[in-house]
Amino acid sequence: MSSRLMAGLLAVIAAGGVVAGALMESGLPAPATQWAFIVPGLTLPALGWLLVSRRPDIRYGWLLLACGLSLGIVTLGIGLSVRTGQSNLLSSASAVYYGLTWIFVPLLFPDGRLPSRRWRAVAWISGLAIAAHTTGLAMMGFAPQAVPGSPLSSAGIVGALMGALGQLVTWIMAAIVFCGLVVRWRRSARAERGQYAWMVGGTAVTLAGGVLLLLFGSELSVFSMLGVVTMLGSLPTAIGVAIVRHRLFDIRIVIRGSRLHLVFDVRPTVDEVLSELGTALEHTPEPVEQLGKLAAAVRAGLETRWAAVTLADGPRVVAGREEGQAVLTVPVRGGHIECGPRDAGPLTREDRRLLEALAVPAGLAIQSAGLVTRLVNAQEAERRRIERNIHDGVQQQLVALIAGLELARATGAGPDMLAHLREQARQTLTDLRELAAGIHPSSLSQGGLVEAVEERCSRLPVRTTVTSSPSLRARRFPDEIEGAMYFTVSEAVANALKHAGAANIEVRLSQSEGRLRATVADDGKGFDPSATGRRGLAMLSDRLDALGGGLVVDGEQRKGTRINAWVPVDE
Repeated sequence: MSSRLMAGLLAVIAAGGVVAGALMESGLPAPATQWAFIVPGLTLPALGWLLVSRRPDIRYGWLLLACGLSLGIVTLGIGLSVRTGQSNLLSSASAVYYGLTWIFVPLLFPDGRLPSRRWRAVAWISGLAIAAHTTGLAMMGFAPQAVPGSPLSSAGIVGALMGALGQLVTWIMAAIVFCGLVVRWRRSARAERGQYAWMVGGTAVTLAGGVLLLLFGSELSVFSMLGVVTMLGSLPTAIGVAIVRHRLFDIRIVIRGSRLHLVFDVRPTVDEVLSELGTALEHTPEPVEQLGKLAAAVRAGLETRWAAVTLADGPRVVAGREEGQAVLTVPVRGGHIECGPRDAGPLTREDRRLLEALAVPAGLAIQSAGLVTRLVNAQEAERRRIERNIHDGVQQQLVALIAGLELARATGAGPDMLAHLREQARQTLTDLRELAAGIHPSSLSQGGLVEAVEERCSRLPVRTTVTSSPSLRARRFPDEIEGAMYFTVSEAVANALKHAGAANIEVRLSQSEGRLRATVADDGKGFDPSATGRRGLAMLSDRLDALGGGLVVDGEQRKGTRINAWVPVDE
């Protein structure tokens, strides 16, 4: 069952208990005094439902629902007792309502968490006191009596003592919590001071109402009625005013349109922002546009003037008009997110939690954008390399060959010149084959990965060993996978020859656990990977990343280098 559905069900049960119990107690038509009880009694479940349904990340809404539910239960119990003339177990829930209202509503304000670890003892003692008070009331209500009006039985005496002790401790804990709330109000930031001020006032009035009920609750008087109304309505009123005037829980009530009407404009929840962001990224294939969607989602979610997403080695995309310094920066994989100031108040702890929740999709979007950017740059660099090799190599050889043929035709060339031209044509063909092999070798297309790697390593001037399983030799993989692994091995052995001064190179190809692996190890001079770039392997690493794989380089001075590459494949 979803949180919204559960919250709605609990709110309906609480409201139904309040209305049904009050009407059973007074009958129809209900007097004005009873409606003065019903109307404020419905505010707690209504507020709790609003918070849980719109801000499920804040636990405070569930606490208000629990208060409203306990009020509904005790009201229904009183109504049943009046109708049946017998004690009802539901009436003992009054201790739960008083304890939650006097202690836990101010203690867990405003996010449903304890102010600090030091308040754990107060919470545990309060919980035990509420349980003792509730149990004592239940025992007193159902304790057997020999004759009506006679003294309580032993069970009733135990219940009375337990209830009195629980009630006393509840009052003491309520006083301690109220003093702590006042201290938190005095120490709160400017943006939160108004919220705490209203909670302090609401709690003070609630406790005063409790005192009136304690003194005059047994008689029907103006003081007892005043105590009931203040007990029920002061805290919901304080929370409502804090919402309207000080944006408590990031809820705003504004007036829109040509006619006057109230609109609850609630900041989107973490789940809503993540859902909207996922849909936006799914329908935005371009990486840079994805960064723009991400920045816009952060700005809308936090209601800041601007938000920016920056790649570690790439572009910076800003949503909104960038004015002023960033007030919140959160690093994510491959970059970081910056937020400008808000129009109303500073960023809070909840804002940081929202931004941290966006870190995972943000990191994926940033990584995707950076990967695509590097791949595009790598493709452009490779295109220019091939163009340069053709222009400086094969093209010049063909020009010279054509000029030689023209000269041979004009002068009637002899056998020596024709032999020279034939050799020149053979060399051009050889260079073309080498160039084509650098793009996609024919042995890879015809014989597969193992055969292509063996052919590549057979031409090396140092001792090179290629090992693989027999089953892998006959196995074929998609072209993009075979190409990525082949060129990774080719680049690794080339680096071993050019930079490591290796005398022995070992290449191992294997497949296990859904991965195709290639390991290239040499006995060269090695290097420090943290202090040296991976040169051409960086582009190949991006190519493997795009396929869901990876590349790890292990090296140490004078102890050789080991390169491990892998890509996921079907078994």
